[in-house]
Amino acid sequence: MNVSLTPELEKLVNQKVESGLYNSASEVIREGLRLLSEQDELKRVRLEELRREVLRGHEQSKRGESKPLDVAAIKAEGRQRLARKRKAS
Repeated sequence: MNVSLTPELEKLVNQKVESGLYNSASEVIREGLRLLSEQDELKRVRLEELRREVLRGHEQSKRGESKPLDVAAIKAEGRQRLARKRKAS
């Protein structure tokens, strides 16, 4: 298999090999593909979780266990969290 890389990506691969962390360009590419596969799996799991949560909320709503969305309260809480985060930095 032949793969064409942009000059920037080729430079990155070469830097990884030169660093001594990898013995060859093939190792760098395999590691990148492994990480891509892990990222895809994580996205799949998160999507499943989101779907379960949406279904759970829908079921709760059908049972009358929901309450109206308070956008102002959500915004206020978000602003407070942001302010705390900025203050901690």
